[in-house]
Amino acid sequence: MFYIDHYYLILVVPTLILSMFAQFKVKSTFHKYSNVRCSRNITGQDAARLLLRDNSISDVAVESVQGSLTDHYDPRSKKLRLSEPVYAQPSIAAVGVAAHEAGHAIQHAKGYGPLVLRSTLVPVANIGSSMGPWIAIAGLFFSFPILTNIGIALFAGAVLFYLITLPVEFDASARALANLRSGKVLTEEELKGAKKVLTAAALTYVASALTAIMSLLRLILLSRGRR
Repeated sequence: MFYIDHYYLILVVPTLILSMFAQFKVKSTFHKYSNVRCSRNITGQDAARLLLRDNSISDVAVESVQGSLTDHYDPRSKKLRLSEPVYAQPSIAAVGVAAHEAGHAIQHAKGYGPLVLRSTLVPVANIGSSMGPWIAIAGLFFSFPILTNIGIALFAGAVLFYLITLPVEFDASARALANLRSGKVLTEEELKGAKKVLTAAALTYVASALTAIMSLLRLILLSRGRR
């Protein structure tokens, strides 16, 4: 989709390298703590249900979904879906990831503003990320500034989505650790491992946001250069 230019090399490539490192970090950290069994023998699904119950949430279903690191909370159907390595495994990694997704369900139940805004922006983000760069590059190629501006505006909506995702994810992890700290699920030492898993996952969101921001900046600079 992109042609190579000096802005791409200077702005985008470093963030892509960071993204690759973040993916490696989250997978390696998850793998490490997937092999560490929690002392209370609580699985991911057990932890999720416990946190939901402790926060008086009774209308969210916890179910298994295929794949690895495909865990997510769907606010539309009120379903908390945990991947196979998380759902039935009594590991520190499984508990940490499950607690994070439960954190999203808690956000939804409490009407957490950034989560509501992010959900509203999903259609804008889908269109902006898939079509925005194509339209902008086409406008640059055919020297059609209006088309370029439309593409940049669309992609800016996707970038806004990435930015709003950051506080949503950070807050979900904070809620997860706060609830796990009660001592019902993990010991204080085990909690340190869960925090490392969630911190590694957070790095992927930061890398994605930086890549989106730098890609947008690149399109803007290319547009100004053509003018």
